Amino acid sequence: MADISDQLQQQVQTAHAGRTPLRIQGGNSKHFYGNPVEGEVLDISGHSGIVSHEPTELVLTARAGTPLDEIEATLAQSGQMLSFEPPHFNGGATIGGAIAAGLGGPRRPWGGAPRDLVLGVKLLDGQGQVLSFGGQVMKNVAGYDVSRLMAGSFGALGAILEVSLKVLPAPAKTRTLVLDMNRDDAVRAMREFSRKPLPLTAACFLDGHLYLRLAGSHASVNAWKQRIGGEETAEHNTFWQRLRDHQLDYFQREQTLWRLSLAGKAPRLACEEHSLLDWAGAQRWVYTSASATEIREEVAAQGGHAQAFRHAAGIDAFQPMEPLLLSLHQRLKQRFDPHAIFNRQRLFQHD
Repeated sequence: MADISDQLQQQVQTAHAGRTPLRIQGGNSKHFYGNPVEGEVLDISGHSGIVSHEPTELVLTARAGTPLDEIEATLAQSGQMLSFEPPHFNGGATIGGAIAAGLGGPRRPWGGAPRDLVLGVKLLDGQGQVLSFGGQVMKNVAGYDVSRLMAGSFGALGAILEVSLKVLPAPAKTRTLVLDMNRDDAVRAMREFSRKPLPLTAACFLDGHLYLRLAGSHASVNAWKQRIGGEETAEHNTFWQRLRDHQLDYFQREQTLWRLSLAGKAPRLACEEHSLLDWAGAQRWVYTSASATEIREEVAAQGGHAQAFRHAAGIDAFQPMEPLLLSLHQRLKQRFDPHAIFNRQRLFQHD
């Protein structure tokens, strides 16, 4: 019986020859994110398993279909973690999907973005060729760091088969503090805390409460807890996990959920009718009656961008690229997927 990677390669080669669109799918945990995609399913979930883990080198290599739960359990045995804290959503998330989506959880501003932690990838391109890029493999092409380009590409350039990642030691101590305050005071406090050498690994404001997660050595966490004050949540509190996976009550509305990426110091925008501030204010989850055009124009005026994250029927999920970036994207798409068979229109309606 053929190896699963051989089967995937054959399926892509057949699709390339017939110009048949393919929809890349792993755990299908992020099916709602991005523009709707049609096509024959290219199922990566069977291509799973941890290839290698070198705890002393802080490097893990895994096949794309490996569940995040399995990877995080393996790392925990060595006192390590995925520092970008990828969301699991429905629980079926895989490492390939986590990198392809480029999403990070509450720790992302302090632990690094997925693209910062990718060391190498093995990729199945749109012609059915298996290519390897990154630290332990062949040189990148055309001046691009292709392994990092895979983060946030949503499969538009190819199907990830394998990924090597930098991992980090897990903290010795973690505490979550809750302070009651209004939004303006919370924003000022988050900006002030971000300037200080405290072991901050998450900062969120929701419904009159500022949530802070401290993680590091026992001495440092305990000292800063005394300085900051506030109420401490129980050890078993799952607030950050529920925030990461959009399981808080805030995320349960049946209307378009917008994700605004802004500088933390950006003022409250007119479109922020109902908002949750994450990443110390740099990521804002918003419900609003404003139109997509109004939202994007207001956010762009602040140097940010807006994504229609969930329940985005009839709305282009991603903010249109500037002409130069769009030209680069199209050149890369032509190089890696010349017949545009992968995840057609997932990122942009012209793909």
